[in-house]
Amino acid sequence: MTNLIGKGSGKKKVIVQFTASPLGEGVSVSRFVAEAFKEVERSGLRFQLTPMATVLEADTPKEAIEVILKAHEAIFQAGAKRVVTDIKIDDRRDEPRRMEDKVEKVKRQLKEARTTS
Repeated sequence: MTNLIGKGSGKKKVIVQFTASPLGEGVSVSRFVAEAFKEVERSGLRFQLTPMATVLEADTPKEAIEVILKAHEAIFQAGAKRVVTDIKIDDRRDEPRRMEDKVEKVKRQLKEARTTS
């Protein structure tokens, strides 16, 4: 699931990847993840849900972390007794960019490598 519209009209500077998972709740935790993801949707931020993590775009690390903390708490509210949340922050201050920019840059590099080989 992807929301590439999100709030804010300009390009963002912070791209954040996170996972929030309950521990001790069995093999399938999708119902807990779904509750956490509702907080991401409510935030209005641009996001991509991937098989292993959620990626957000925000103007500041604080803005992203506030959403992640709500997602973390949502898992407790869904009945989990223990939650582990991992966060990776890419905070670039010299130029604004979006998730797609990073992917497109790699694709261009691959295309160039194939044409020069």
